[in-house]
Amino acid sequence: MEPTTGILYGISVGTGDPDLITVKGLRLLQRASVVAFPLGVGNQPGLAEQIIAPWLSSQQEKLPLVFPYVRDQQQLEQAWQVAAQQVWHHLSQGKNVAFACEGDVSFYSTFTYLAQTLTHLYPQVRIETVPGVCSPMAVASVLQLPLTVREQRLAILPALYHLTALEEALTWADVVVLMKVSSVYPQVWSMLQRLNLLDHAWVVERATQPEQVIYDNLSDRPHLDLSYFSLLIVQKRQ
Repeated sequence: MEPTTGILYGISVGTGDPDLITVKGLRLLQRASVVAFPLGVGNQPGLAEQIIAPWLSSQQEKLPLVFPYVRDQQQLEQAWQVAAQQVWHHLSQGKNVAFACEGDVSFYSTFTYLAQTLTHLYPQVRIETVPGVCSPMAVASVLQLPLTVREQRLAILPALYHLTALEEALTWADVVVLMKVSSVYPQVWSMLQRLNLLDHAWVVERATQPEQVIYDNLSDRPHLDLSYFSLLIVQKRQ
């Protein structure tokens, strides 16, 4: 009989508030022998690790994984392979591994690359995922605004490097969400000013975290010193 391998659980842990994890996610997180998470910049605790810290016990093994903040595909793939091998080391011993994923596992998630690499390297791997709260929903809650109503069309754009994607989205979408807007905020502000949409836009920095900041009047804020975890919502009409 072949030895039973452990299960990798991709657990969505929300955007910052530890209470946003689901009951199912918390149960699986606390039962796992090994808890993995992305290592933060400069070997500091990352957001996912900070979110789950109140829920872990001293008996659980912590497994920080390195996912570099770069765009070089070769470097990224090497990091995914190393991380996959580290996780498989525990799974092959029959240990369940819970990977804490900031936001939702299916929404621009590092977990996706880890799971795909594991499946490629070890086709026998068993993976289960738990959905959770992602940043657009968290920001809508913080602003006390419905994200969409009735026939409204929604566009969600990742970090923008070319503003043409935003301009195109604004031609058909009623609500546009810009993820990680900090790197292009001045250019986005200029476009929204030209389109008379500044009064219909909000920026939320570090939603649901203790350092949360809301900017709800952008007309006199052409320059904001925003963190990486900043999101902008534009509602053209309600």
